[in-house]
Amino acid sequence: MSLLPPPLPIPPRHNGKLAINELKARAQHGQADIDAFITGRVIPIVEGPKCTFLYRGNVDAVAVRHRIVNQPNHVPMKKLEQVEGPPLWYVTIELPAHSRVEYQIEVRVGAAVEVFNDPLNPHVAHSPVGSSSVLQAAGYQTPEWVLPQSDARPGELIDFKFASKALRRVTTNRLYLPARFRRSSRYPLLIVHDGSDYITYAAMKAVLDNLIHDLDMAETIVLFTNSNDRLKEYPNYASHARHIVRELLPAVEAKLPVIPRADARCLMGASFGGVASLSTAFRNPETFGSLFLQSGSFVFTDIGSDHGGGPAFDPVVKFMNRYREKPRKVADRMFITCGIYEPLIVANRSMVPVFESTGAQVRYVESRDGHSWENWRDRLRGGLSWIFPGPKKLVYE
Repeated sequence: MSLLPPPLPIPPRHNGKLAINELKARAQHGQADIDAFITGRVIPIVEGPKCTFLYRGNVDAVAVRHRIVNQPNHVPMKKLEQVEGPPLWYVTIELPAHSRVEYQIEVRVGAAVEVFNDPLNPHVAHSPVGSSSVLQAAGYQTPEWVLPQSDARPGELIDFKFASKALRRVTTNRLYLPARFRRSSRYPLLIVHDGSDYITYAAMKAVLDNLIHDLDMAETIVLFTNSNDRLKEYPNYASHARHIVRELLPAVEAKLPVIPRADARCLMGASFGGVASLSTAFRNPETFGSLFLQSGSFVFTDIGSDHGGGPAFDPVVKFMNRYREKPRKVADRMFITCGIYEPLIVANRSMVPVFESTGAQVRYVESRDGHSWENWRDRLRGGLSWIFPGPKKLVYE
């Protein structure tokens, strides 16, 4: 099932003249006029579905570089004719309500090209590979539950290093214990691939604290795992699966009061981490009752021949082709999310009926977002409260 919910009422269309067109209609555009136009505005300027990007500077050409699949990702800006001052460059694009888009500004001076974050937009998203400016289209709001709440008792993060024989190295992990943790209780276990990135870039510690405090999610112990070489260890790598299931899982069960049943275990990951979760569960049937897969790199070539991902995706393609040829249930429940602006949207949509054909209960959610940590962050409440529902969630369902 494909769900693309509007989390807020869709805002009305902007029926008046756009702000940039009002500025263009004036007889003159001096430096003071441009200063007054920019000052106090939220940039990009969002007016209904119309989003206007601005840049000010003496350059030869300017463009917006965004990350919306199937759209030209290089959108040239026009220069406003002015009588004085540095030129104002602008371009307007149309986006559906509730969209969130990461982008950067490209400028050219002669043969030199430079790409950087929008100097007029303070909203920036971070990731392990850098940062990008963020456009929040009409209707999008950062969820309140991703921000630290003063009344939510904080859980505890504990470093947990493990000398892995399977991987022949020491792995660096972290354990999350809920605020009211008691050794006399029993808890479900969530294992998260790329755990440090989820904590740093998807605010997952604050999200867990808030969801548990608000009774949306059951009190849960979380194991945040990490890899030194994701491209090698995540796509159906036997040693990685053995490390998760034969080393880390028994170690956590010996250390903490987790419920030792498949229906109380969930494996989670995004992008290549989604492949790692799927392949680990595939290699260890009846170990995990649930999977939470975000923008999984589920690339295959049984339809078509060119996966377009380069050599790093070859082991992924090999695994996915084999799985699609003979699919079998890897978990009873699967929560899958993907952004419609990312290249993996077709692969994720295509896998939903394959997973459903195995008898798994699948909940699939799309968002107007891209392949980004804030997209994955914004989907956490939906997935975690469905997989391990808290008292409030159980009452309303």
